[in-house]
Amino acid sequence: MKFNYQKTGLKRIDIYIIGKFLGTFFFSLILILSIAIVFDVTEKMDDFSKNHAPLNEIVFSYYASFVPFYLNMFIPLFTFISCIFFTSKLAGNTEIVAILASGVSFRRLMLPYFISALIIAVIAFALGGYVIPKATKTMFDFENKYVKKFKQENVQNIQMAVGKGVIFYVESYDQKRNSGTHFSLESFEGKTLKSLLTAQTITWDSAYTWTIRDYVMREFDGMREKLTRGEMLDTVIAVQPYEFFITSKEAPEMNNNQLATYLRRQKERGVGNITAFKDEYYKRFAMPLAAFIMTLIGVSLSSRKVRGGIGLHLAVGLGLSAIYVLFTTVSTTFAASGTMSSFMAVWLPNFIFFAIGAYLYHTAPK
Repeated sequence: MKFNYQKTGLKRIDIYIIGKFLGTFFFSLILILSIAIVFDVTEKMDDFSKNHAPLNEIVFSYYASFVPFYLNMFIPLFTFISCIFFTSKLAGNTEIVAILASGVSFRRLMLPYFISALIIAVIAFALGGYVIPKATKTMFDFENKYVKKFKQENVQNIQMAVGKGVIFYVESYDQKRNSGTHFSLESFEGKTLKSLLTAQTITWDSAYTWTIRDYVMREFDGMREKLTRGEMLDTVIAVQPYEFFITSKEAPEMNNNQLATYLRRQKERGVGNITAFKDEYYKRFAMPLAAFIMTLIGVSLSSRKVRGGIGLHLAVGLGLSAIYVLFTTVSTTFAASGTMSSFMAVWLPNFIFFAIGAYLYHTAPK
């Protein structure tokens, strides 16, 4: 069955531009990812050999996860470069001039570009929000096992709110034994301490069930105090051991739903050090929209025929891409230092480059 593009309202030139844009984009990504894989294999070959990493895990676990991880990272950059490269060729061959001279407005010319950007944005959102987190976990687990161990198995001085007015504390926790030492659970009503449960050891059983040993329970009622001692007690505490080991490095391993749930839960608990997770969550939405901004700048910048042709446009494009990547990296430090909110820090590069794109679009040849 033949596709009738006329029924969609698209013209032959639209299909041509969409095909060339997406073709250039995917070809560029495949090329850069191939080069990245070659360099990564060269760098990690000794680690693979020394730690006896199986070939099937290298190929199907590590590099099958490596590709989508870095693909998503390069999407804004190569959207920009592909747009500039293809549009510069059109401008160099005077095709842009011919299209505009035929009565097509510059705004109408942007339609196939934005359709291409929409396709790229949807792919970026699906990858970043749901595919890459799982791939990232697989890749990081492989690196932790066969390249360089970086995940902790013991943590110290864990303190968090596990309910309204309920503060959980354990001095040290061993993940292998699922056991902690010097545990306390404080329960407050307003600012008044109502009960204090302390124990020498605490062991996780399943779900939210914990076993505490050598415990002391102190309950307060005004000036009165009730003291209870015991050897062992099973109790329910709304926390699980994996939560003790979550670090900022694990933010990319969570999908959008998990990130939203984690942020909501930590906020309810009163945990303040979640900036990295907020940054990651907002990036999941900011990065796909960057495809539209990069396309707007790319077309507006490269649609004019100039001396130097593709070379000049690519040089300017690479310069702007480098500034965007640098700005994206630097702006998140503003959130880490508390200078601005995570939302503003993540979205600031998009706001600024959208303003640049709007200016270039206004001054582009009509």
